[in-house]
Amino acid sequence: MTFRNNRLTHVCRIICVSVAVALAPTAAAFEVTDVAGQRHRLADLKGRWVVVNFWATWCAPCVKEIPEIAAFQKGRKDVTVLGIALDVEDETKTKQFAAKVGHAYPLIFGNDTVEKQFGKVKGLPTTMVWNPQGKQVFNRMGTVTEQSLGTATGR
Repeated sequence: MTFRNNRLTHVCRIICVSVAVALAPTAAAFEVTDVAGQRHRLADLKGRWVVVNFWATWCAPCVKEIPEIAAFQKGRKDVTVLGIALDVEDETKTKQFAAKVGHAYPLIFGNDTVEKQFGKVKGLPTTMVWNPQGKQVFNRMGTVTEQSLGTATGR
C-alpha cells in the first residue's frame, strides 16, 4: 500500500507542477497605442525584453524613477519600454510633464481598455517585465532603478 501511495503522490506532484507551469504568468496579448499614434503589441515584440511602467504625475516615486527607466533603455536595442500614465485629466499637461521629467520612451494614457489588458494596478509605481519569449518575469509595485531592471532582465 505504501508503494502505491508514494507512486500516486509522485504522479500528483507531476500533474501539479505541469499545471503550475501552464498557468505561470505569460504575456497577456496586450495592444496599446501611444500618444504619437504608434501601436505596441506584445506579439510584435517577441525577441525583445518589454518593460511596462505605470505611473502618475502626482506620484513622487514614479517621477523619481522615470530617468532611471530611460537610462536602462538607452542604447539597448533588445529592450522596449512603455510608460502608462494613469492620471490623464489634461493630456497636453501630462505630455509636457512627461517630457520635462525625462520620459524618453513611448507614453500611453491609461484607460479602461488598458486596465482590462494589464489588470488593475494595486499601487504606483508598478513595473512589469516580459522576457524575449513573451513570459512575464517581473511584476513589482514600488520604485525601480536602472540596476534593478538590469537584474530583472539578467544584465
